[in-house]
Amino acid sequence: MTGTTASRAALAAAATTVVLWASAFVAIRAAGEYFSPGALALGRLATASLVLFLIVLLTGRGLPPRAAWPGILWSGVLWFGVYMVALNWGEQQVDAGTAALVVNLGPVLIALLSARLLGEGLPRPLAVGTAVAFGGAAVIGLSTAGHEGSSALGVLLCLVAAVGYAIGVVAQKPALRHADALQVTAYACLVGTLCCLPFGGVLVTEAAAAPWQATATLVYLGLFPTALAFTTWAFALSRMPAGRLGATTYLVPALVVAMSWALLGETPVPGALLGGALCLVGVAVSRRVSPRPDRASGTPRVRG
Repeated sequence: MTGTTASRAALAAAATTVVLWASAFVAIRAAGEYFSPGALALGRLATASLVLFLIVLLTGRGLPPRAAWPGILWSGVLWFGVYMVALNWGEQQVDAGTAALVVNLGPVLIALLSARLLGEGLPRPLAVGTAVAFGGAAVIGLSTAGHEGSSALGVLLCLVAAVGYAIGVVAQKPALRHADALQVTAYACLVGTLCCLPFGGVLVTEAAAAPWQATATLVYLGLFPTALAFTTWAFALSRMPAGRLGATTYLVPALVVAMSWALLGETPVPGALLGGALCLVGVAVSRRVSPRPDRASGTPRVRG
């Protein structure tokens, strides 16, 4: 695979992830009426683990190498486990706008942590693009927030989700040097499922009482925003710096606004449209190619 082809494949994978993660916010809102946070996380992760390990078996993949396991365990516990439960719980305590604003601290933390721990640096286009995109997410959050229903606990839970997401992504990056995207995703998802097993009894009780549409939504969350989207994310992460890839997730709030408008009939306020435009600009800036030549090769450098 040539460099250009690999770059296009990584961008296509990242785009798939962003669209499916955006759809997850709409699906969580629907399923959350019938499933508690822990049960929803367990059902989603168990569904994804079942599908992923079926594919692992059919493709003849074995256990990941030992060197990949620290990253798999950290991402499994913090991103697949803590993040999903905290986000589900937080969205029941605060409005969607506030949740989106706080959770979108995640890409900022990814950029800072990957610069410090992965040696990726913090190039000016990435720093500026991240700031603009976060500003757009803040505009969306503030313009759609209904603070009467918000609580300090909900904000704290969304902050926990953002931190778990950021550390999980940074921990996953080294694991992808030793195992492929499917292996890393499947085993991290299994770790997250095991962490959520204490919610098994609640899941059984709530699934028995929930309408089939809610259960179907839970299954959708497991198949697409989890099994597929986390695998395409890992594929893109193995081919892109974590900071640059994290910045692409600022497109999620803009897509959520559009999907809520189309699927739920929720007309966006002008501020949400402005914020979505800023998110698009910020992501575009973060991917800018520097015109300055690399001193060693004389070729333009990709900043970030």
